[in-house]
Amino acid sequence: QVRLEESGGGLVQAGGSLALVCTASGDRLNTYTMSWFRQSPGKEREFLAGISWSGNTFYAESVKGRFTISRDIDENTVSLQVNGLKPEDTAVYYCAADVSGWSLRNGDGYDYWGQGTQVTVSS
Repeated sequence: QVRLEESGGGLVQAGGSLALVCTASGDRLNTYTMSWFRQSPGKEREFLAGISWSGNTFYAESVKGRFTISRDIDENTVSLQVNGLKPEDTAVYYCAADVSGWSLRNGDGYDYWGQGTQVTVSS
């Protein structure tokens, strides 16, 4: 069983950037498909970006070009670089792990979730 912990969130002005990090313990991240999601009050959970066990990346169209997912196998972390932040990016950001590798953008198929990190973008 893998345990996930997000960090790197905070308060940033519009146009700013953050580097969110998901640190895993209990198993190796490169055996899972890892993804980032977010959720803000009153809205559904939204897929943002994912990286497969083989290293292939995939993104939501809404964030392509602004968000970049990467992983550090040695550190057992997956990161999400978020640039050009907008007030509408304000949300709790979660990382998640999918054992099967087939869930891709469907959060319901992910097996493990972190507690989330808050990102607040001021205008």
